[in-house]
Amino acid sequence: MTAAPTPWTGRPVEVGLVGAGPWARTMHARVLAAGPETRLAAVWARRTEAARETAEPYAAHVAADFDELLDRCEAVAFAVPPAVQAELAPLAAKRGKALLLEKPLGPDLASARRVADAVAEAGVVSQLVLTKRYHPATRAFLEAARAVDVAGARSCYLHGAFLQGEFATGWRLEHGALLDLGPHLLDLLDAAIAPITGLRASGDPRRWVELTCEHENGAVSQASLSGSVAVPRTLTRVELFGPAQPLVYDTADIDHEECWPVLLHDFATAVRTGTPTPVDAQRGLYLQSLLDRAVHG
Repeated sequence: MTAAPTPWTGRPVEVGLVGAGPWARTMHARVLAAGPETRLAAVWARRTEAARETAEPYAAHVAADFDELLDRCEAVAFAVPPAVQAELAPLAAKRGKALLLEKPLGPDLASARRVADAVAEAGVVSQLVLTKRYHPATRAFLEAARAVDVAGARSCYLHGAFLQGEFATGWRLEHGALLDLGPHLLDLLDAAIAPITGLRASGDPRRWVELTCEHENGAVSQASLSGSVAVPRTLTRVELFGPAQPLVYDTADIDHEECWPVLLHDFATAVRTGTPTPVDAQRGLYLQSLLDRAVHG
């Protein structure tokens, strides 16, 4: 197994949170405030009352506007729809703020490129919240995959959150599973097998979409995506096949809470050392280019 992060002894990174929706409240605010690598310094959202409800449990400042948020932090975490992130992230980068970015970077490839270009031009640290990437079990799987001769793979990411509940709204219902779940699965397949060089999609992202990926090493993989199917629990599974026994990654038995301390440690270390992270805005742009290929062929 991959070693756990070393205990944090540095100064916590002062983070401003943009957004006050369900994901911002239940995950970002709580985790950023828990530290010790980070401190939730301020919260801004277009609905001031929602921002206040998100900030108050952690004694964080409620910013009156985005500029005030930037004045009170050294890094910005985004928990907003892709279009809003794509609008605001370049502004934060130009102000020299490190960025903790959600996936996808933007609603389309052009907006994602603007985010990645702004990060590169400003020379700031960026990191993508591909949550599963930070779990020790995921890192162990990717490490083991390096030794596997993969001929083919199949994978799925399936849940029913788009059928009802607080996530069954907005951009997720408009764009479906491809933009929301696709980055996670494409990232894992690309990292575990080899860079994806070809991609075809079939189906309806708002119901069920099937991706066929061709990889640089000649392997072919399948990815099934849906947020609109009634399953007892979320299914995230990757199976690698070749001359040896299959290598299987399954999130059924992992505790996703274990992802966040690793994510924060990686981000804070990158901010304090100025060292780029491998899962950064450029990685996000690459994944967005794959999503764009799936949409437009």
